[in-house]
Amino acid sequence: MTVHTDKKEEQKPSLALALVPVVLTLVLLGIQIFYFGDFTPHIPLAIGLALTALVGIKQGLKWKQIEKGIFHVIHVSMPSVSVLILVGMLVGVWIASGTVPTLIYYGLTLLSPQIFLAAAMLLCAVVSVSLGTSWGTVGTVGLALMGIGAGFEIPMYWTAGAVVSGAFFGDKISPLSDTTNLAPAVTGTDVFSHIKNMMPTTIPAMLVALVIYLVAGFSMIDSNNSSFERITAITQSLQNNFEISAWLLAPALVVIALAVRRMPPIPSLFAGVVAGAIVAVFTQGAGIHDIITYANSGYSITTSSDAINSLLNRGGIQSMMWTISLILIALGFGGALERTGCLEAIISAIMSKVSSFKGVQTSATLTSVATNLVAGDPYLSIALPGRMYAPVYRGLKYSTLNLSRAIEEGGTLVSPLVPWNAGGAFVIGALGLSIGDGNFENLLYIPLAFACWISPILGLIYAQLGLFSPKATEEEQTRWKKRDELVMKYEMAH
Repeated sequence: MTVHTDKKEEQKPSLALALVPVVLTLVLLGIQIFYFGDFTPHIPLAIGLALTALVGIKQGLKWKQIEKGIFHVIHVSMPSVSVLILVGMLVGVWIASGTVPTLIYYGLTLLSPQIFLAAAMLLCAVVSVSLGTSWGTVGTVGLALMGIGAGFEIPMYWTAGAVVSGAFFGDKISPLSDTTNLAPAVTGTDVFSHIKNMMPTTIPAMLVALVIYLVAGFSMIDSNNSSFERITAITQSLQNNFEISAWLLAPALVVIALAVRRMPPIPSLFAGVVAGAIVAVFTQGAGIHDIITYANSGYSITTSSDAINSLLNRGGIQSMMWTISLILIALGFGGALERTGCLEAIISAIMSKVSSFKGVQTSATLTSVATNLVAGDPYLSIALPGRMYAPVYRGLKYSTLNLSRAIEEGGTLVSPLVPWNAGGAFVIGALGLSIGDGNFENLLYIPLAFACWISPILGLIYAQLGLFSPKATEEEQTRWKKRDELVMKYEMAH
């Protein structure tokens, strides 16, 4: 007896079909951004999500299955969205407490304009390693550095480039970072071996970026120019409107101290909000309702200095809503692409064309970059290629440390360079890089974040030359064999 059913069997899409939502979404993004001159990627990404869902339904998936995939990726990334909310609160409260104004004041009075960019990169790298979060570093120390850079009359995009270089590189090598732990986890290596194996690309990239920022600083800043008067005017205005004291740096020190004690980022940042609120009440005379307003809607001040007004009128949860909505839609699109098998089909097609270590290492890096571009999710750009390429490295007898480095550099470091990616959207929102009405000048921070793109390029060069590309040790091969045996036993049992 034949049983008839209308239920389609789930199938993986062909390469051509898998490319349809990806290509159309990129075309829509290009039209929206470059033809209309309107940087609002939300709707193109939402349309891309809908197109991907249609592909999944055509392949036999039910909407509930696609929906589950969408919300799974969003759920995994919710800690990062929570960090974004806390950073919005932190910015508003830390400005009200005088913490950010004090950082700007001391930066303008103690730092030399010529070395500012290099110092900004190094400071963000140190803080990011300590905190284990590039987002937290960008939203706090990075914001203060943007103010200092404006005082020195350094273009915003130069300062943003230095901040991003330091913050995301610190995140990349911090054992407290989620992405630094995710990359070795999905490739079957340990976190400290992973960090050690990234040094051949990390250190040279940072040194090259440091030299460039030093040369740029001495080239664009004339020590005898009129910026001295501007700096004096800004510092005087800060003193007129805030209590300025080293004690006001206490909220920042609280966050760093908790991070050093390995407290997770979310409670650490919330403790920073509470510490900032206490300081604002007792030193700046803010009321409880004022603190709540600053945390929600941002700080607001009107002074005789336009520079101070533009620097300090910001922050609050609501200022992050544009960025959060973009991130959620981008994550949903990435989740749909993964659940429907579109990303897997594209990656499998790429993997079938390469057989040498050089080709595989290049493909793994570029796959992470492409996933960042298409899916908008740094976690997916690490997890998906990491899972799929690991067996290929094992077959070639190369250590999966090569893979963990490739996906970290193509994932973590490229994330802030894609404006509609979760990382890029956060950078643009947190640093106040206004790019509306076709004014894309501030997007120049992307090529100026030298450390973020020099490192993947070095990794690709090493792969072609066979440098810093370890083969699998006997211990690693034994570990793979045991792992495969356990997987096989599990599959037979189920």
